[in-house]
Amino acid sequence: METTEKPSIFERFNNWVKSSVMLKLITIGILILLLMIPASMLESLVNERQSTRDNAVEEITSKWGSNQTIGGAVITIPYTIIQEDDKGKKSTVIEYAHFLPENLNITGTLTPEKRYRGIYVVMLYNAQLKIQGFFKKPNVELLKIPKERFLFSEAFISFGLTDMKGIKEAIRLKINGKDTEMNSGIESNDLFASGVSSPVDLEAETINFDAIINLNGSKRIDFLPFGKTTKVTIESTWGTPSFVGSSLPDERQVTEKGFKAVWNELHLNRNYPQQGTGNFVGLTSNGSENYNQDLAVVAESNTVMPKIKVELQSSFGVKLLLPVDEYQKTMRSTKYNLMFIVITFIAFFFVEILNRKRLHPIQYLLVGFAICLFYVLLLAISEHLSFNWAYLIGCVTILTLITFYTQSIFKNIRITLIFNGILALLYGFFYSLLQLQDYSLLLGSAGLLIILAVIMYLTRNIDWYRVYGRKEE
Repeated sequence: METTEKPSIFERFNNWVKSSVMLKLITIGILILLLMIPASMLESLVNERQSTRDNAVEEITSKWGSNQTIGGAVITIPYTIIQEDDKGKKSTVIEYAHFLPENLNITGTLTPEKRYRGIYVVMLYNAQLKIQGFFKKPNVELLKIPKERFLFSEAFISFGLTDMKGIKEAIRLKINGKDTEMNSGIESNDLFASGVSSPVDLEAETINFDAIINLNGSKRIDFLPFGKTTKVTIESTWGTPSFVGSSLPDERQVTEKGFKAVWNELHLNRNYPQQGTGNFVGLTSNGSENYNQDLAVVAESNTVMPKIKVELQSSFGVKLLLPVDEYQKTMRSTKYNLMFIVITFIAFFFVEILNRKRLHPIQYLLVGFAICLFYVLLLAISEHLSFNWAYLIGCVTILTLITFYTQSIFKNIRITLIFNGILALLYGFFYSLLQLQDYSLLLGSAGLLIILAVIMYLTRNIDWYRVYGRKEE
């Protein structure tokens, strides 16, 4: 009588490894975790390239002129106070009282200019500003300081400018119709860290001023509403502005050929009065009495302490945006990388189950690496072409690669076309998510629901306990 030899333990284990659905799913999960390593490296690569771009931008703007914030005009009158130290010794110290204008009217044009550093684009501008307004004769009695302490003969008028190297020509200032020369620097840095100033005669009841400023800057320009009424009118040929700061323009016209914006601000819209001593408009984050005008430019950044945002909430302005930031779009796309890998592996798994075709984990891994490579291509190509073209070229390249690979695995044109059709739909789906920022959550939820429904429908008749029950074809 013929006896059947029982398979060895090794053979039984080998058969279990090949036929166990649970082990296959665990293996796929481990592969996905492994692929998270290159996925995280992708984000680091995008950040590195963006940092290189930012360094190139900083190099150019440091020579041309950085973000500019315009403050003033302000009339400042020195006054003396007597201080006494611990030993009873008295000394005279000079402090400063500041007075803001009754009316401030700023009109200007921004002429944008693109500069290139290698493959990177830097957005610069030249601002031609006309600043007009008037002061009433300063009423020092409102400050409750004895009048005899004021040094009226040393009074001066000043304008705050963030980056002095952006000044392109001498600043012409007229006070009550008389030309006067403006000097670099401000005697008191209570309100401005940098700027220009000029002596002013306080004899007249009304002090009218008129200044012309030719200023270079980059990306953004801001204004401080120091007038009791402040009106700012800015025009430019740049078609993609972003209005920033505490208030939006009361009037704005934006077309592809440029924009015009008008702000009208009252002293009631800010949290400081028309006159004061020292840094009466607010303190810096460290509590010093030096109001750094640079902070007004970076107040919207997350790297600045929230307190500064409150202190400078009255500033407003416009940012000249580049139409597309390819790095931001690429970074957003990499966030879908893990989801793309998971869905692709699920599709791979069900093609394997439904067609009784066993695939090796290495084959899953190679397809996963191909998907990660798509984002490297996307980043590299988008630095030279538009994001849309980069996405299309990268998508076609990776789909072609995976098509030939899956055909060599399945040896079946129909299965290959179905699998790669699924991948093409996924690329289209994730591209739509990138375009629809406001509706990306809704579209993503609906898409995942449809994917789950399709999987449930296709696997409704599978006997998961006997998935590999039939002989492989």
